[in-house]
Order: sequence, then structure tokens, then C-alpha cells
Amino acid sequence: MGKAEKLHNISSFPSLCIIKARSPVKQMSSVVAKESNAMGPKEMELILVKEQNGMQFTNSTLINPAQTSIETEERETWGKKIDFLLSVIGFAVDLANVWRFPYLCYKNGGGVGFTVILISLYVGFFYNVIIAWALHYFFSSFTMDLPWIHCNNTWNSLNCSDTRFSNSSDSFDINDTYKTTPAAEYFERGVLHLHQSKGIDDLGLPRWQLTSCLVIVIVLLYFSLWKGVKTSGKVVWITATMPYVVLTALLLRGVTLPGAIDGIKAYLSVDFYRLCEASVWIDAATQICFSLGVGFGVLIAFSSYNKFTNNCYRDAIITTSVNSLTSFFSGFVIFSFLGYMSQKHNVPIGDVAKDGPGLIFIIYPEAIATLPLSSAWAVVFFIMLLTLGIDSAMGGMESVITGLIDEFKFLHRHRELFTLFIVLSTFLTSLFCVTNGGIYVFTLLDHFAAGTSILFGVLIEAIGVAWFYGVGQFSDDIKQMIGRRPGLYWRLCWKFVSPCFLLFVVVVSIVTFRPPNYGTYIFPDWANVVGWIIATSSMAMVPIYATYKFCSLPGSFREKLAYAITPEKEHGLVENGEVRQFTLRHWLMV
Repeated sequence: MGKAEKLHNISSFPSLCIIKARSPVKQMSSVVAKESNAMGPKEMELILVKEQNGMQFTNSTLINPAQTSIETEERETWGKKIDFLLSVIGFAVDLANVWRFPYLCYKNGGGVGFTVILISLYVGFFYNVIIAWALHYFFSSFTMDLPWIHCNNTWNSLNCSDTRFSNSSDSFDINDTYKTTPAAEYFERGVLHLHQSKGIDDLGLPRWQLTSCLVIVIVLLYFSLWKGVKTSGKVVWITATMPYVVLTALLLRGVTLPGAIDGIKAYLSVDFYRLCEASVWIDAATQICFSLGVGFGVLIAFSSYNKFTNNCYRDAIITTSVNSLTSFFSGFVIFSFLGYMSQKHNVPIGDVAKDGPGLIFIIYPEAIATLPLSSAWAVVFFIMLLTLGIDSAMGGMESVITGLIDEFKFLHRHRELFTLFIVLSTFLTSLFCVTNGGIYVFTLLDHFAAGTSILFGVLIEAIGVAWFYGVGQFSDDIKQMIGRRPGLYWRLCWKFVSPCFLLFVVVVSIVTFRPPNYGTYIFPDWANVVGWIIATSSMAMVPIYATYKFCSLPGSFREKLAYAITPEKEHGLVENGEVRQFTLRHWLMV
């Protein structure tokens, strides 16, 4: 991102270490001297720090005696360290931790800058819709009787049954195609109006209720982002901490319900034979990339507002630990309620557990509706979903905005207008997801936008950092930031483990591809073609930009290649014929 100045790797440790290729020795001191090449003139970098409204700004002036111009760059930094950590944790801990991680545990037994910008943009098209759904449910919860507990509503069909489940041995099967629950019909007919659409080729007009909720979400995102980290760093104080309060309250209630222990046992049961299945590893890789945000550019965008000497190693350990522990913790909350539902309706827990929207918009609301003070619990639950969604959406938008502003410097002077343009573009595209058949568009985007493409993006980043830039040089840069080189474990992971694992899951995910579906609806062939166009459009940014960069460079083929695979700070060495990437030592160094 930003002329490939920001380096990123599959391990989240380097994701939080921002190395600027042009000036890796930059320190937060008054004057720094460095060499532009081995024998060339010295460059002096003057860095001034000022504080305004609680925000620190750095003004960097690069003075080179051989040049007649002075390059000045000003970039705001986080007001407080905790603002950065809460922003990163808030993005990492999102709806995927609640709806995706627990289900996957049960199911499985127990030029890249433009690519990630495009992936983040695609995800924003449908991710904001999830928040709009949660907002709709939030407003609907302010009633004495929740609207998804009876079949006497205008949207209900003749197949709706309050007694679909029974405590007797003759209970209905949960997959019975002839009967549906009030909760399922509320989501699909009362909220989505899916029954008024025949498929993805019959979308209809946007529903005004969901459109209104989507407008509120977009307005919240804009005013959280329009001033950069100055505003978003304060918003996350609420959005990043509230979910933990709600999850704890729900867990304390959930473990007291009958059947909760059985649900938790099912969650913690381990089937080691499932580790032999490739789908398990693909699910795991996609989950960690989607949840933690590796490959989306969000960690890079947030980290770029840190001081150069920020301890990225400590931040990476804190962020990954909190993210993983939150996912694990949320599993107890979810499965305590699923165990309760399983016992209440006398069906196996495998028939209750669902992935995706069905878990948090059908199963969970149905469970909450059976509790005393169900409306209050529903309000609390959907507040949690809103806070989980908002800060993650903020992170995705920030990666798009920061990445493009860093690449096209003139946009920095018009951040407010550019932010408005991005959120409005996202809103207009998201309107397709709030139509009668919008769930089909949502499913298509969810399946293709950030699956194989995000794994491919992270693979290219891992190769670019560990092999072309070099683990040795990358470790030296980190030492300049935090005072010590990364250990051998990290270097081996960056060099061999991560690239090999990612290559494996990318290839397998393509070979074992299965077309998306929503329930019994099978997408037409043209929809799958559109989906693959979406997926490949982001991945294609790598070869397209690489080809453009290569053709625009001067010199012979060898010189073009040398310039293309070396950072800008080493171009002086390339001119002298010194290209470390052309030596065997560079490729063997760990």
C-alpha cells in the first residue's frame, strides 16, 4: 500500500510493524542522518513533533544536499497508546468471533496493497448490511412480546408452527421442509422479505426499513472516520469494550440454563481425525485471516499512525491473544444456549448449530425469546452485535481510506470529502443486499469476496516480505524499531512455514471449490461466474500492477527486474550493480 512502502506478513507480528522502504532508519528524534547509498551524499531528516487537541502530529522534512527540493510529510499519530490497541482489538474481535468461530470448532472437531484494499471494499458492501440487520432487530426488541415468538403476524406463512419442536420422542426433525419456526420466518419473511423473490435474478426494490437502518449505519461510520484516528480512536472505547460486558452477562445467564453443560461439552469435544481433512485447515486459515484481519490492510493502516519506535511485538502478542481468547470465550456463550435449545426441543445439538446469519438472527433470538425478561436480553444481545460490527466496519473502511490516501497524496487534503465518497459508494452498492432477494447477493459476496482471494493476498505478502525483501533485512528493520531482532521461531515461520501452509490452503481451496447456496436455493451458473470475477478482480491487482511497474521502469530487462524487486532505498545500489536479491546468500538467509 502506498507504493508498496508498507510490508505485511502472514504472522500478525510483522503486520503491526510498519517499515517505510525509503527511510527505515527514521527515529523519533530531532535530527537523523542516513546514507542514501554506499558512497552517495548524506540525507538529513528533521522530525518535529507537535500536539493539537490531544493528538500528536509529526512533521518530517527530508533534506538532501544533492537535491534542490525539500520533501515534507505530515502524519497524525494516536493520542494515546490504548486508542491504538482498542482499535486493533475492536477490528479483530468482530461478528466472525461470535457466529463463525464457535460453529467451525464444532464442525471441525474441536502491488498486494491494491488487492487488500479491494477485498476490504468488497467486504464492506455486505458487512454493513449485517449491522443494519442487527439494528433492525434492536429496534424490534423494544416490545413486550418479541415479534419472532408467534405465528400470528402478517408475514407468517401456513407452514409456521409454534410447536415445530416437541419434548416427546416423536419430535419434528429440525430439517423438516414443511414447517418453520417463528424466528426463521421473522428473519426471512419479516425482515428480508425473501418470499417475495424467486432468486438472485429477481431482487426487487430495496426495503425501506432495512434501507433506513443502513443509512444510520453509514452515518455512524462516516462521523467515526471523517477525522481519521482523532475520532475513531475515541469511538472504540465504547465499541471495543462493550461486547465483553455483554458476553459475560450472557454467559452467566447461559450456564444456568438446562442443557447448557451438554452444549459446552459438544463445543469442547475434539475429533482428531478431522485434522486429516483439507476443509478443516481451509476453514481455520480463512477464519484467522477474516477475524484477526491479516491481509485486509487494517492492521497496517492502524499501525501507520504509531510512532516509529512503537513496540509492535508486544502489540501483536496482545492483539492475537485477545482475539483468540475472545473467540474461545464466545464459544462457551453460544453453545450454552445451543445446548439449552437442544434439550428444550429434544434434538441433537448438531441439528441446532448453524453457521453464518442463521446462528445470530434465528437460533440465538429464538433461545433468548424463551428466557424471562426476553425483551431486555434481546436488547442487550443486539447491542453487542452492533458494537462488534461497527468497530470492525470502521477498521475495514479505514484500511481503504488510508491505503488510497497514502498512494494518492492529494487526497490527504480532502480526507472528509474522500471519506464521504467511499461510504456513499459502499451504501449504494449495499442497497442490492437490502432488496427482497438481497440475501442472495449477500451470500454471493460472502462466499467469493474474501475467501480464496484473501488467502492469496496473504500468501503474496508473505513471499514478498520473507523472500524478496528478505527476512534478514526485515529483522534488521524491526530491531531499529524495538531494539532487538525477532527470534529464530518467527524467522522460520516467515520464511518457510507460513508461505508453504498458505500455498497449500490456496491450492486446495480452489481444487475443492463448491458453489454457494442459500438453503435449498442453488445459484445459477452466471451468478457463480460473477462471483469468480469478484474474487479474481482483487487477486488480479498483483500481476496487473507488477506488469505496469515493470514496464514503466528504465533500463534493460535485468535492470528492470532489479528495480522491481528491491525497495526504493536500495535503488542507489542497483545503479552500481549491487543487487542483494541476485545473490544466493539473500535467498538462503534466515
